[in-house]
Amino acid sequence: MSQAPDRTGGPSAEEIAALDAHWRAANYLAVGQIYLMDNPLLTRPLTPEDIKPRLLGHWGTSPGLNLVYTHLNRVIKDRDLTALAVWGPGHGGPAVVANSWLEGSWSEVYRDVPRDADGMARLFKQFSFPGGVPSHVAPDVPGSIHEGGELGYALTHAYGAAFDHPDLFVACVIGDGEAETGPLAASWHSDKFLDPVHDGAVLPILHLNGYKIANPTVLARLPEDELDALLRGYGHDPLHVEGDDPETVHRELALALDTALDRIAVIQERARVQGAVERPSWPMIVLRTPKGWTGPREVDGLPVENTWRAHQVPLPGVREDDDHRRQLEEWMRSYRPGELFDEDGRPRPEVLRYVPEGDARLGATPYANGGRLTRDLPLPGLAGHAVEVPAPGQSTSEPTQVLGGWLEELMAATAARRDFRLVGPDETASNRLDAVYGATGKTWEEKTYPTDEHLSRDGRVMEVLSEHLCQGWLEGYLLTGRHGLFSCYEAFAHIVDSMVNQHIKWLRASRRLDWRRPIASLNYLLTSHVWRQDHNGFSHQDPGFVDHILNKSPEAVRVYLPPDANTLLAAAEHVLGSRDYVNVIISGKQPTFDWLTLEQARAHCARGAGTWAWAGTEDGTREPDVVLACAGDVPTQEVLVAAGLLRRHLPELSLRVVNVVDVARLLPQGEHPHGMPDAEYDALFTRDKPVIFAYHGYPWLIHRLAYRRHGHDHLHVRGYKEEGTTTTPFDMVVRNDLDRYRLVMDVIDRVPGLGVRAVGLRQAMADARFRHHRWIREHGSDMPEVADWRWEG
Repeated sequence: MSQAPDRTGGPSAEEIAALDAHWRAANYLAVGQIYLMDNPLLTRPLTPEDIKPRLLGHWGTSPGLNLVYTHLNRVIKDRDLTALAVWGPGHGGPAVVANSWLEGSWSEVYRDVPRDADGMARLFKQFSFPGGVPSHVAPDVPGSIHEGGELGYALTHAYGAAFDHPDLFVACVIGDGEAETGPLAASWHSDKFLDPVHDGAVLPILHLNGYKIANPTVLARLPEDELDALLRGYGHDPLHVEGDDPETVHRELALALDTALDRIAVIQERARVQGAVERPSWPMIVLRTPKGWTGPREVDGLPVENTWRAHQVPLPGVREDDDHRRQLEEWMRSYRPGELFDEDGRPRPEVLRYVPEGDARLGATPYANGGRLTRDLPLPGLAGHAVEVPAPGQSTSEPTQVLGGWLEELMAATAARRDFRLVGPDETASNRLDAVYGATGKTWEEKTYPTDEHLSRDGRVMEVLSEHLCQGWLEGYLLTGRHGLFSCYEAFAHIVDSMVNQHIKWLRASRRLDWRRPIASLNYLLTSHVWRQDHNGFSHQDPGFVDHILNKSPEAVRVYLPPDANTLLAAAEHVLGSRDYVNVIISGKQPTFDWLTLEQARAHCARGAGTWAWAGTEDGTREPDVVLACAGDVPTQEVLVAAGLLRRHLPELSLRVVNVVDVARLLPQGEHPHGMPDAEYDALFTRDKPVIFAYHGYPWLIHRLAYRRHGHDHLHVRGYKEEGTTTTPFDMVVRNDLDRYRLVMDVIDRVPGLGVRAVGLRQAMADARFRHHRWIREHGSDMPEVADWRWEG
C-alpha cells in the first residue's frame, strides 16, 4: 500500500468543496429514496402524489455512511487502492445505494436506472417498494458482501475478506449499536490473526452517532479516554474525528484516513521488506457525528437531529401533513440540488471529482462479487487416502482422521494460491484433522512459547474459541472468492444458527441476480457428535443443527450423513467442489466400521440413498416384509447389528436394509432439488410395509420430510429423544431407544403376525437391554457382546 503525497496541512478548500458536494449529493439521494416516487429534482413543489404511501428506511446512520463513502473514494483514487467496504449499519441502505448510483455501478447492473432524472426517479421509487430493492445493504446492492440487517458480524466479515488478499484494503464501518453485540466484541481480536505479509489490511471505522432505535449507545456515552483505552486494549491505535461542522469534519476525516493509510503502508513495508515479526498495532478511526446529521433539527416541537428520533423516518406524515411536506422540501433543497445535478439529472463533474473508475469503484470491485475471482480447488484424488474394505464391517477407521490426510494434501496443493482455509473453535486436533499441520500451521500473530505446537504467522488453519468469529471469517473469505471448511463439535454449531441463516438468505437472494457470480459453498463438518459425546455428557449432546438447516431455502441447503470413512471422503470431495450451497456433513471421529469401498461410496453418495443388499435377506421374488433404514454412522451400525440378529433368529423374514446419506432425498421431488420422485421412493421403501428408521438426530425430522409419502403411516422412526448424560457409548443409544435390541423389538411389533411367532426373541431382546443396564453400572463399560461385535455377513 503506497503512501500519498504529504498532506500534513490537510485538504485544500477546493478539495473540501468537492468532497462536500459529493456528500451533499449522496445525502439528497438518500432522503429521496426514503420519501419520493416522483419529482426527483424538485422541479415543482412537492405534492402528496410525489410521496410514497409507505415510508420505509433509515435516515439516522445514512449521513455518516455517505461521509465515509465520499472520503474512501478520495483515498482510493489518490492512492490507486484496491478496496472493499463493509457497511456494518446495514440499515443505512439508502446511503450505499445512493453512492453506487453516483459512481455509476448501480446503473451498470440495473440498466433501467441510468444516471439521469428518469433514473433518479426509478432509484427513488424502487427503494423499499414492492418489486424494488430492500431497505438494507442487501445482495442487490453492488459492492456489498454484508447484509447488516442482523447486527454483529461486519468486522469479522471484513477480516475474512482480507485474509490471503495481500493487496486488498478493507474499510469496515461499525455502528455503535452493533458494537454492543457479543460477536462484534469478539471481532476486535481478529487483528491478532492478520498476517501483514500475506493478508490485506482492515481499517475499522467505529461510527458513534449516539443512538439506537430508542436508546443511547454504550460506547458513545463512554468518556473518550475510557473508550480510547478500551480500543487500545484490543490492540488498535485509534484516530478520533468528531464534530458537527461539515467543513471541520471533512478536514479531520481526510487527515485521519491519510494518517491511517500511511501507518498501514509502514506496517506492511516493515513486515514484507524488513522482515518484522512483532504484532503491529493497527490503526482505526473513531468517527463521532450527530445521528441524522443535516436532517430536520425539530419536528412537531420535538428535537430530532442528534437524537434517537432520527433513526428511521424523521418526518412520518409528509403525505398527509402539509407542514411535514414543507419541511421535507426545505430539507432536500438545503443540499442545493441545482449545484449537484444538471438539468437532465446527471451528477455534475465537481460531484464526481473523487469518484474512482472501473473496478476501483467500491460498487464495482470484484472482491464484492467473489464469484468473479473464485477458482476451482485442485482437489486431490481420493484413491491414495481411501481405506481398503475387502468385506463390509471387518475393519474400523476413524473417518475424520482419514479425511485429515486428504485435507493435508489439499492444503499443500493450495499453498502457493492461498485460497483454502480450515476454521474451527480449538478443535482441529480433537476432531482428528491434525494431519493438516503437515502442510500448514495455525494462524497466530501473538508471542509464542517453546511448548507451543503448530503456530505460524502465515498458517491457514484458524482456531479461536468463538464460533461466531469462525463463521464470520469463513463467510468473508468465501464471499471474496475463496474456499473453506468449518469443523465444529455438532452440539455447538447451534451458536451460529442465526449467522448461517443470514448467509443462506444471502445466497438465495444472490441466485436471483444474474450479475452475482456463484461463490464456493459454505461447508460444515460436524463431528464429536451426539452419539459419541458420552464422556462430555448432556451439554454436548444435540443433533438439531440439521433441523435448522433443512428449514431453509431448499435450493441452497444440503445435508450428508456418511456412514463410514470412504463415504466421508466422497462427500467431502463433492461439497468442496460445489458452489452457492450451505453443505453440512455429520461424521464421527471415533473408530467406525468400514462398510463400503471407495467406488461403492462414490456411487452411494451420488444416489443419496440405496439398499445394501448384502445386509438384507431379500431374494428378489417379492417385496420385503420390513425395511430397516438408517442415516448416520451410529444408527447404521445399530441397524446392521439388528439385521444380523434378525438373519440369525428369523431367517424366514424378508428384510431390506436401506442407508440414507442425503436426507433431503426423503422429500418429494417438488420440494427439494434432491427429492425423490414418488415412484422411486415407493420402490425403495415400499408403499405399505413397515419401515423402521434409525436416524442420527431428532426423529420428527424424518417424519416431517416424509409425511406426504404413501408409506408414512407405516414409518416408525427412532432417534435422539433428549436423553443424555455421561455414560457409555452404547448406553446413549439404549437411553434413546435407538439400540439394536429395540430395533429388533420394533420389527417384531410391526410386522403383521410376527409378534406371536417371535415372542421368545422379543423377550430375549428386552432381557439384553436389562442385562446392559446392570453391566455398565457394575463394570463402567459396555458388554463384550457390544464392544466386540463384528459383522458376520
